[in-house]
Amino acid sequence: MGMNTLMSTDFTFPGQKSIYKGKVREVYTLENDILVMVATDRLSAFDVVMPKGIPYKGQILNQIATKMMKDTEDIVPNWLLATPDPNVAVGKACEPFKVEMVIRGYLSGHAAREYKAGKRILCGVPMPGGMKENDQFPEPIITPATKAEKGDHDEDISKEDILKRGIVSDEDYAVLEKFTKALFQRGTEIAAKRGLILVDTKYEFGKTKEGDIVLIDEIHTPDSSRYFYADGYQERQERGEAQKQLSKEFVRQWLISNGFQGLEGQKVPEMSDEYVETVSNRYIELYENITGEIFVKSDISNLQERIFKNVTDYLSR
Repeated sequence: MGMNTLMSTDFTFPGQKSIYKGKVREVYTLENDILVMVATDRLSAFDVVMPKGIPYKGQILNQIATKMMKDTEDIVPNWLLATPDPNVAVGKACEPFKVEMVIRGYLSGHAAREYKAGKRILCGVPMPGGMKENDQFPEPIITPATKAEKGDHDEDISKEDILKRGIVSDEDYAVLEKFTKALFQRGTEIAAKRGLILVDTKYEFGKTKEGDIVLIDEIHTPDSSRYFYADGYQERQERGEAQKQLSKEFVRQWLISNGFQGLEGQKVPEMSDEYVETVSNRYIELYENITGEIFVKSDISNLQERIFKNVTDYLSR
């Protein structure tokens, strides 16, 4: 028997102006520049949303992101005002910058694939020669991506191009870089306390009506970041073994082994209820490792009703 999951929402909140549905989150814009962001249980990989939801995934992502925002608000201001429900964050509406600030401490994932293909420059940033996959960079590199206007794929872009094309002004970009480095430094320290290595991550920023640059969306979650276990990292590197990861890479690997990589004509493999439950358990494990706290399952007997009630109660206050 499948567990109750939140696959999509269709709320009408007081003062609602519009809804935007992303791959995982649904964002309601209300009057007075208030945003209500609902994290669903949808699972996306290779830019494709899987047919089945993962129980508690929305709650997990929302709670990690909001906790990390609270843990970094002393160094970088963010959009968050409140979390009236385990799956919901409420905050200030912002005009998002059209770039994602990706920062990498290690040669992993996309960077490692480009490196293997012989590239030594990523997004205009040189990568040292003689590196092995998952080696640490001498210092973290920022490799931005633009939100493609069409389709969901993000594209690598250099700082030079961002400035030349006027996607972000020089002055604002300097702030984005400064914030990105500060957040990654703090994220690295938080991870180290939990026996983890923050390998790479992405941040998104927006501008408030007042013209302030703030952190938006999610931060340091397993969907936006890659973590390694620190214990045994060095030994695995020396032996040329794969690193133990804490990210949704395990889902991608399962899909690849079942013949799916999001390519034209490929069919998403059937996820059994048992498999869905193992993914849910993995996400709970991720939560507990990343936050150092025990995960408390919320009541999911009627998710839609619970969320609507919690949000409208909050708004009426």
